[in-house]
Amino acid sequence: MILLDSLDRQLISLLRADGRAPVSRLAEALKVSRATVQARLDRLIESGAILGFTVRAEERRAGEGVRAITLIEVSGASTSAVIRALRGLPEITALHTTNGAWDLVAEVHADSLADLDRILREMRTVEGVLNSETSILLRSVQ
Repeated sequence: MILLDSLDRQLISLLRADGRAPVSRLAEALKVSRATVQARLDRLIESGAILGFTVRAEERRAGEGVRAITLIEVSGASTSAVIRALRGLPEITALHTTNGAWDLVAEVHADSLADLDRILREMRTVEGVLNSETSILLRSVQ
């Protein structure tokens, strides 16, 4: 396991915001050389601290579609297999492990209630999923 220092954490934070940021822009933001950023990136990738880079799709505009949170109970030691299967559903925008009665929390974005119904049925058919409970997000308050 690698110990992350402040520069590593700042670099990871910048990459979370923009995984395609050029090394030169990262170096400028961190006030270090390009070689330092590249060396840190190489070390973080090699150590497994950075598992990969991903595409972030445009978020749906407020009022479009249906957003929901689904709590998922998983049987025994099948959590890894369930996570792999759920990652294959593009409507699941985030997946979290948790404690308590539920094992996973999924953030779901659907185009309509009918689409949400379809997604929930697909989630329930994943081998290892024992139970689920879904709450539709009505509006965001700040």
